Amino acid sequence: MSLWVDKYRPTNLNKLHYHQEQAASLKRLVQSDDFPHLLIYGPSGAGKKTRMVCILRELYGAGVEKLRIEHMEFITPSKKKIEISTVASNYHIEMNPSDAGIHDRVVIMGLLKEVAQSHSLDTSHKDFKGQ
Repeated sequence: MSLWVDKYRPTNLNKLHYHQEQAASLKRLVQSDDFPHLLIYGPSGAGKKTRMVCILRELYGAGVEKLRIEHMEFITPSKKKIEISTVASNYHIEMNPSDAGIHDRVVIMGLLKEVAQSHSLDTSHKDFKGQ
C-alpha cells in the first residue's frame, strides 16, 4: 500500500500540471543532445524532486525508481566523522547536504570524489551527450 501522494505523483514531464512553461523547457533539454548540468532550487514543497524524477525517468526509463539507501561516512579536516544517508539508483544519487550541518562542503566534495573514482552510472539506456 502506497501513500496517496506517491500514488498520484506525476511520472513524466507531460503529466505536470503546474509551471507548464518550465516543464516544456525541461522537455526540450531532455530531448536535445546537449544536456547541461542542472541545479534546481526552490522552497520546500515546490516540486523540485518530482521534476527531477520526471527528467530522470524521461532519460533512463523506469529503472530510476529502483532505489537503494546507502550510508556514507566522511572525515572532516578536524577529524570529525560525519555520516549521511543517500538514496540512489543506477542512474542518480540523491543527498541532502544540510544533514551534515556546517560540514556540507566536506560531504559534497567527498561524495563527488568517491563517485568519480568508483561508481559507474549506467547511461546505456539512452544516447547521452553523444556517447
